Amino acid sequence: MAIDTELLSRGLEALGLPPGGPLAQGLARYGAEIEAWNPSRGLVGAEGEELVIKHLLDSLAPLALIRQKAEAIRLSRVPSAQLAATAPRLAPAPITLADLGTGAGLPGIPLALALPDFHISLVERMGKRLDFLAAQRSLLSLDNVDILEAQVEQARGSWDLLTFRAFRPFERKLFKKVFRLCASDGYVLAYKGRRDKAEAELAEIEGLYREVEIHSVKVPFLEDERCLVVLTPAR
Repeated sequence: MAIDTELLSRGLEALGLPPGGPLAQGLARYGAEIEAWNPSRGLVGAEGEELVIKHLLDSLAPLALIRQKAEAIRLSRVPSAQLAATAPRLAPAPITLADLGTGAGLPGIPLALALPDFHISLVERMGKRLDFLAAQRSLLSLDNVDILEAQVEQARGSWDLLTFRAFRPFERKLFKKVFRLCASDGYVLAYKGRRDKAEAELAEIEGLYREVEIHSVKVPFLEDERCLVVLTPAR
């Protein structure tokens, strides 16, 4: 099934993103692939306009906040003026981002399309979804993406930013492991619904984070409340 490209373009424009060009084209192709694979793989519980709004646009709604946090990490790693004068000029390392329990690649693949200068790891354990992710990486020429087959609890590595959308409520045992995957100057970015529910969940993981910010996020054409919870590791 073809994706409603007019709806997608209007949504991207509302987010301050180009309504046409490579990003819109990549998202439309990716959305069409979800539609084609969904009957046999059960990737998402949405189709048509709902898929565009609740998955594609929802994934990109906090993009400005994600860029803001990435820039803060980059600035924190700039050497002092004295060191910079003597150090060789090297291209900065790309910001690394892991999308935990990515499922169909949400929000990881839309973010990879919008942030080609990031290196993004899609962390997923289910084989039927891994096949889909590998196919999309090839189809969309996502050279900035790798796929990690693992449960979140068993993942190994360190990333500047960690994202997730479909996790169950904040759980202390799980989040101890999540925070260990986050670089010391990095952030955990949780896509959440209502602000009051997100605030209530934070009590469960108190002490694991040093700072928390809750930002309201507007998803075009969606009346439901959305927010992004930004957590700084306690260490």
